[in-house]
Amino acid sequence: MQSMREIKDIIKSELPRMVETDPEIREFIFKITRDLYAGKQETESRFDRILDELQRDREANDRKWQEQAKRWEANDRIWQEQAKKWEANDRKWQEQANRWEANDRKWQEQAKRWEANDRRWEEQAKKWEANDRKWQEQAKRWEANDRKWEENNKRWNEQMAMWHEQEKKWEENQKEIRSLIKSVEALSRKHDSSIGALGSRWGLYSEASFRNGLKAILEDTFEVKVERYQGYDHQGMVFGRPDQVELDVIIANGIVILCEIKSSIDKAGMYIFDRKKEFYEQKHDRKVDRAMVISPMIDDKALALAKDLGIETYSYADGVKL
Repeated sequence: MQSMREIKDIIKSELPRMVETDPEIREFIFKITRDLYAGKQETESRFDRILDELQRDREANDRKWQEQAKRWEANDRIWQEQAKKWEANDRKWQEQANRWEANDRKWQEQAKRWEANDRRWEEQAKKWEANDRKWQEQAKRWEANDRKWEENNKRWNEQMAMWHEQEKKWEENQKEIRSLIKSVEALSRKHDSSIGALGSRWGLYSEASFRNGLKAILEDTFEVKVERYQGYDHQGMVFGRPDQVELDVIIANGIVILCEIKSSIDKAGMYIFDRKKEFYEQKHDRKVDRAMVISPMIDDKALALAKDLGIETYSYADGVKL
C-alpha cells in the first residue's frame, strides 16, 4: 500500500496536467479554492474604489495648491505694502537729513557768532586791562582829575548798559538753544518709537518665516514630524492665569522635542518656556526628551538659567543636531 507521502508526490506531479486536460478536475479545484481569492466583480469593485480615492486625493491636492497660490498672492500684497512703507520711511529720513543739515548750518552760524563774541570778549578784556592801568595812573592823579570823574562815571554807566544788553542777548540765545534741544529730543523719541514698532513687527514675521522653513526642511528631508501645539492652560500654570499655550513639537524616532523659536529671549521668557514644558508633560503624561530655544539674541542671564534648567540654546538653526 502506498504511503501518504507518495500519494502527495503523485498528486503534485499529475495535478497540473489533469487540470489542463480534464474539465471535471478543473471545476473541482475551482470549487474548493474559490473562497481563497476574490472574484472578478469584487476585484473590479476594489479597483474602482482605488480610482475614486485617487481622484479625491487629486482634487484635494488641487484645492491645496489653489489655497497656497492665494497665500502667495496675499504675501505678495503684504510685501508690496511693506515696500511702500519703506519708501515712505526713506522719504522721511531724507527730509530728516535735510533738517539736520539745516540745523548743522544753524549750529555753524551760531558757532561763528560765539567766535565773534569770544573775540569781542578778548578785546573787552584787553580794554579792561588797559583801563586798569589807566585807573592806577588815575589814582595817582586823583586829586587833580576830580572833574573828569563825573565823565568817567557816565562812561561807566554806558558800559553797564551795554553789559546788560549783552546779558539779555545771551539769555535769548540760551532760550533758543534749549528750545532747539527739546525739539530734537522730541523728534528723536518719535523716530525711536517708530523704529521700535517696525522692529517688533519684523521680529514676528521673522519668527513665523523661520518656523515654516524649519518645518519644511525637517519633514521633507528627515523622517521627522513637526507640529504647532496649542493647548489651553485652565489652571494658569504657565502665565499665572488661564491662557492659550503654544509650542513647536518635533517627534523623531519616538523622541519628543519641544522647541521655542524667538527673535529674542530674556530670563523671564526662559522661565515661561520651562513652565510650558512642565505643562505639556503634565497634560499629556509624557516625558519631554529635549527642550531647546532657537534665537539670534539670547540674554546672558537667560543663557545661565537655561543651563540650570537643562534647556538647550542655539543661535543658528544649523547648530541643532537631531
